[in-house]
Amino acid sequence: MAEYTPKERLYRALRKQQVDRMPAVCFTQTATVEQMEACGAYWPEAHADAEKMATLAEAAHTVVGFEAVRVPFDITAEAEFFGCGIKAGDLKQQPSVIKPSVKNLEDLEKLKNYNLKEGRIAVILEAVKILSEKYGKELPIIGSMIGPFSLAQHINGDAWFGNLFTGEEIVPALLDFCSDFNVAYAKAMVENGADTIAIIDPTASYELIGGEFYEKYALPYQKKIVDAMKELDVATVLHICGNTTNGLGIMDKTGVNGISVDQKVDIKTATGNVKNAIVVGNLDPVAVLWNGNPEEIEEASKKALDAGVGLLTVGCGTVSMTPTVNLQKMIECAKSHTY
Repeated sequence: MAEYTPKERLYRALRKQQVDRMPAVCFTQTATVEQMEACGAYWPEAHADAEKMATLAEAAHTVVGFEAVRVPFDITAEAEFFGCGIKAGDLKQQPSVIKPSVKNLEDLEKLKNYNLKEGRIAVILEAVKILSEKYGKELPIIGSMIGPFSLAQHINGDAWFGNLFTGEEIVPALLDFCSDFNVAYAKAMVENGADTIAIIDPTASYELIGGEFYEKYALPYQKKIVDAMKELDVATVLHICGNTTNGLGIMDKTGVNGISVDQKVDIKTATGNVKNAIVVGNLDPVAVLWNGNPEEIEEASKKALDAGVGLLTVGCGTVSMTPTVNLQKMIECAKSHTY
């Protein structure tokens, strides 16, 4: 069988085409303190500077060995772009949303004339471009964004779930607005060189909202992004935190190429529930990758591979204190696996 470039290998694997071996990639947050020390680009500065962001993203490949590069490192840039208050984070902690920006439809109306060439969104797009110009012919360039349901919750704050359960008119309005933004942002990422889009939608977890609400308030809006990317032949991977086992069949209806699951999900059960996408995951980022040792990581990797995981990787965002050697052991296990 032909040997593929990392870019070709992931392209084919996400489309269930034959490849020589499993790609070793990560669709969730990749940065660690050890990478920061090795490349000289640190949080929190790397969240808001395109050159530093690209340098730190590159370290996931050059220092750790992932066969892809991915930006950004958090899921707050979109909320910040729409006026939410953000806590900047530090060397070890990612930024977080601390204040919403939309209480009513009038507030939402004020956000509609946005410009993707402004704020941290523009920084991320520039980082995508930098990485694509350097690695785009060889490596997958993964552009990541928060999903529409979670973005709506960030923008609306604590009122979101109350509005959801009482059927307020702001709910579909916000979801339409957020998903339209997601589509525009994803297209801009592709224009700047991204070839794979990761959609991170943690608040849409089956554990939080159940299947009925997911099907009504998450599925159609996530699918809007996926459909737009399919027109561009761009693969999509959806990550939702928590035990999504009973919701995987509904998530599969989005049409994504990959469904990323965390450590609470049994891989064998997941592969039985997912018929169209490939299952991605699901090494525990804390107990195994951060606090484990290479032998424990090899054991956990073998378990996931034997259970039929489509792509072996981190079950959620990589903890910033994760040792490089631990990630490298997971990568080694992935690269040694043939389908």
